[in-house]
Amino acid sequence: MMKLLAFDYGASSGRAILGTYNGDKLDLKEVHRFSNDPVMVNGTFYWDVLRLFHEMKQGIIKCVKQGNGDLAGMGTDTWGVDFGILDSNGDLLGNPVHYRDARTVDIIEKVCSLIPGREIYEQTGTAFQVFNTLYQLFSLTLSNKTLFSRISKILFMPDLLNYFLTGSMATEYTIASTSQMLKADGGWADGILRRLGIPTDIFAEIIDSGTVVGNVKNDICEELNINSVPVIAVAEHDTASAVVSVPAACPSYAYLSSGTWSLLGMELDNPVINDTTYELNYTNEGGFGRKTRLLKNIMGLWIYQECVRAWNKASEALSFDEMEEKALKEKPFNMLIDPDNEIFYSPGHMPDKIVKFLKDSGQKVPENKFQVVRCIMESLALKYRMSLEGLEEIVGYDIPVLHVVGGGCKNLMLNQFTADSIGKPVVTGPIEATSTGNLLCQLIALGELTDLTQARELVKHSFPTREYTPKDMEKWDEAYEKFKKL
Repeated sequence: MMKLLAFDYGASSGRAILGTYNGDKLDLKEVHRFSNDPVMVNGTFYWDVLRLFHEMKQGIIKCVKQGNGDLAGMGTDTWGVDFGILDSNGDLLGNPVHYRDARTVDIIEKVCSLIPGREIYEQTGTAFQVFNTLYQLFSLTLSNKTLFSRISKILFMPDLLNYFLTGSMATEYTIASTSQMLKADGGWADGILRRLGIPTDIFAEIIDSGTVVGNVKNDICEELNINSVPVIAVAEHDTASAVVSVPAACPSYAYLSSGTWSLLGMELDNPVINDTTYELNYTNEGGFGRKTRLLKNIMGLWIYQECVRAWNKASEALSFDEMEEKALKEKPFNMLIDPDNEIFYSPGHMPDKIVKFLKDSGQKVPENKFQVVRCIMESLALKYRMSLEGLEEIVGYDIPVLHVVGGGCKNLMLNQFTADSIGKPVVTGPIEATSTGNLLCQLIALGELTDLTQARELVKHSFPTREYTPKDMEKWDEAYEKFKKL
């Protein structure tokens, strides 16, 4: 019986998940959950990273108190692109800045005035997103040039937490691949960085998923009353870990990691960088075993979550189930939004932003919050169809099934809408995909599993799935034509 601890940090919350493996089945148990609350200070949006490390310690303490201190390994995954800056003493030079901070507004245009966008894409294969690490660092060259003279290393969020635990500095491949600073062959894009005034010696060595970073430091072992535990660089980008857990039966599947963000893509052996991927803004990110995750980044359930947050402040809170039950009774395709419109990117006043989009596009405005919910879910399902069709155009064949993993598996309405919209079966599960993938990476690193194929067989034995069959496809076809005009 092997026990492993997975730390899964999302943009709004984090968990410590205990995985128990008996050689045939993997069981998960949540031992600690906490909110992840960014803080606005003097106009800058920060992550409270020291509190996040404190919560990591609390997860370990709770494991010990529950009699599960005999851990064989632990690993951490987080969201992508964000990073901490360390000086020559290994001390933080400030809290990491949130990817939704305003410092990267208009930065893509400034970068592309120095280096043509097509040249950046040819080298990195990474889609242009305003929050990419490349633009965050370039913004610092414009606003805080003196800072670079004090930087010894930058570490992405999971690498930073691993450093706090072990004292070892390294950058895992999948998390680095979100930055738009990695060449398609897996090394740093030094030429691009130098032309933008970003020093190339501030980045740590790139290591593969499944590498042991080091052991928990002695002082932390004493503080937490644990033995020395190996800290494993899992597929540290949360989507990369989620993809590890996809229980696919055929190699030509597509996946949808459904949560605050929706990441819809395929797992391939090599990057795809051509006119079509560039024009459609598809990204090539790293996967476990140096696989490529060719995907489209979609705004996801963020819009819904922000609406619920606003409604709960203004009136009595309803559960997600209650909201969706009432939304299903509203008229279908009454109004549609483009979930990726930039108006929906920043936090706050989301219901008002939806009304503005609908007015500006000549549509009806909602009469109640349930019409808004239905609008969001239908629009997401149609966006998934558009993104899946883009994938099929790129790879040149029909994709037979869409696997949905992550918290969005629990959204029954959205999953059925997705099947209806794409006209293909949708298979959901596991719900705890990221934590599951994190633990699978640890089992491979420790030699308990041989490869991804064996890991995915373990997922099939351990967790239930659910299949949705498409229906009402003619109505969805009509709605799709309307949606494309947006």
